[in-house]
Amino acid sequence: MSEYIAPIRDMQFVLHELVPLEQVTRLPGCEEMTSDLAEAVLEEAGKLAGGVLSPLNVTGDREGARWDNGQVFTASGWRAAYQQFVDGGWNALSCAPEHGGQGLPRLVSALVEEMWNGANLSFALCPMLTRGAIESIELCGSDSLKKTYLPKMVTGEWTGSMNLTEPQAGSDLAAVRTRAEPQGDGTYRIKGQKIFITYGEHDLTENIVHLVLARTPGAPEGVKGISLFVVPKFLVNPDESLGARNDVRCVSIEHKLGIHGSPTAVLAFGDGEGAIGWLVGEENRGLEYMFIMMNAARFSVGLEGIGLSERAYQRALAYAKGRVQGTAIGTKNRDKVAIIRHPDVRRMLMLMKSRTESMRALACLVAAAMDTASRHPDTERRAQSQAFVDLMIPVVKGWSTESSIEIASLGVQIHGGMGFIEETGAAQYLRDARITTIYEGTTGVQAADLIGRKIARDQGQAVLWVIEHMRDVERLLARTGLEQADDLAVISKALGAGITALEQAVAFIVSGYGCDVQKVSVGAVPFLELLESWRVAGRWPTQP
Repeated sequence: MSEYIAPIRDMQFVLHELVPLEQVTRLPGCEEMTSDLAEAVLEEAGKLAGGVLSPLNVTGDREGARWDNGQVFTASGWRAAYQQFVDGGWNALSCAPEHGGQGLPRLVSALVEEMWNGANLSFALCPMLTRGAIESIELCGSDSLKKTYLPKMVTGEWTGSMNLTEPQAGSDLAAVRTRAEPQGDGTYRIKGQKIFITYGEHDLTENIVHLVLARTPGAPEGVKGISLFVVPKFLVNPDESLGARNDVRCVSIEHKLGIHGSPTAVLAFGDGEGAIGWLVGEENRGLEYMFIMMNAARFSVGLEGIGLSERAYQRALAYAKGRVQGTAIGTKNRDKVAIIRHPDVRRMLMLMKSRTESMRALACLVAAAMDTASRHPDTERRAQSQAFVDLMIPVVKGWSTESSIEIASLGVQIHGGMGFIEETGAAQYLRDARITTIYEGTTGVQAADLIGRKIARDQGQAVLWVIEHMRDVERLLARTGLEQADDLAVISKALGAGITALEQAVAFIVSGYGCDVQKVSVGAVPFLELLESWRVAGRWPTQP
C-alpha cells in the first residue's frame, strides 16, 4: 500500500505562478519568508507527513480511538507522532510570535496544513481545532487568559476543543441550554452536555482547553444570549502547573462512518458542583466570538477536502499504474496492459488531478488575501481583502469538501471491485471525506451564509468586485487566444458565459432576498457551485 507523498512541485507552481509568494513577502512581518525558506518548510513538512503521519492513517482507521471509563486512548503510535509534531514546532507555524508562534504567512501554512490532511486527516483535526481556539482567545480573551493558556496551546503542549452543539440543538445554536452561573470571583460554574466534540478527550496531551458556549442567568433567548467560556480539563495553578481536575467528564465517544482515529466525544460539564470556567470577552457575545474560531475552521475544513482529494488521487494513480488488466484499445497487440492505458481510467485520473489543483489554487488565493487583510499597512486594502476572504470562505469550504467526496468516489471506481475492499485503502478516503461537508456547517449552511451575509447584506459589492477581476482574465484569455490561434479563445468564451450567468444570479439574489428569501435560498447551493467558476479565473486580485 503506497504512502502519501507531498505534492511539493504542484505547491511550488502555485507559489511561483498563480499566487506569487513574493507579493506576500512584501507585507509587514513576512519579509523573512523567502522562496528558499518556504521550499525548506514544505520539504520538511512533507517528510513528516509522508514518513510519520501517513503510516499511522490505516492504524488509526482500523484501531480507532478507545473509551474506557471516561478516558480516551488514541491508536498505536499516535502519542509518539504527536510529540514529534510538537517537538518540530509544527503546531506554532502560523501562530503569533508574541505567544511563541513562528508567524508564517497563511499562504505557506495552508499548504503545510493540506499535507497533514492528506497524510492523516484524523490526526490533523487535533492541531486544527487547537489553532482555532488559540485565535479566539488571542482576539477576544483577557490578558490573564492569554498568559495562562496561549503559550502551551501555541506549542501544542495543550490542545483546544470547540464545544458548540447539544443533543437538542444540531446546527441551531439558538437552542443551546448549557448554563453558566457567576460565582462572584470572576469564575463561572458550567453545567450542561455537549456532543460531537472532536478531540474533546484524548491521551495526547496533559491538558485540554475547552471553549464552551453557555447561557448566563437572565440572558436573552436565542443567539443573542450566548456567552463563550474557557473551561480547562485541569485547572491551572498560579505557578502554571496543573491543579485539580475540573468537573468535565467524557461520557462516551461516537462510532462513526470514518475518521475513526479521531475521538468524537460527548462531554458532560458539571456532574458535581459545576465545571469552573472563565468568560471570554463580554457576556452574550459568545456566538460572535465563536464565529472567529468557526470561520478559521471552515477554511481549514476546505483544506481537509483538498488533502483528501490529493491522497485519493495518489492512491488511484499508483493502483492504475500497477494493475494489469485488458489490452490497449485501438491496437492489434494482445498483451495485457496496466489500466492507466485505458482511456476512461485516464479521464477519471485527470478529472481528480485537475479539480484538486483548482481547489488548491483557490485556497491559496484566499490564504494570501488573509495575509493582506491582517498585515497590509493600508486600511482600505485590508478591508477589501477581508471582504474577499469572507466572501470566498464558504466557497472554499463547500466546494472543496463536496469535491472531495466525488474525487474519493472516483478513486474507488478506478480500483474497481478492489476499491470496495478495505485492504486497498481507497474506501477510507471516501468514508473520511463524508464528514467534511457537514463539519462547521453543512454545504447548505455555507451557501445560506454566502447569499445572505456575504452578498445580500452588502448589495453584492464584494462579489461584483470579484466579477470585475474575472472579466479582466476573460479579456486577457481572449486576446492571447486570438493572437496565438489556440484554445485560450475557446476557454475565454466559456468563462465569459459563466461570468454572465454569475452576474445574473447575483442580481437575482440582491433584488429578491429582501422580498422572497425562500425563493432565493432554494438556489443557494447551486449558486455556490456557480461561483466556483472563479477557480478558472484564479489569480492574485490585489497587489500588496
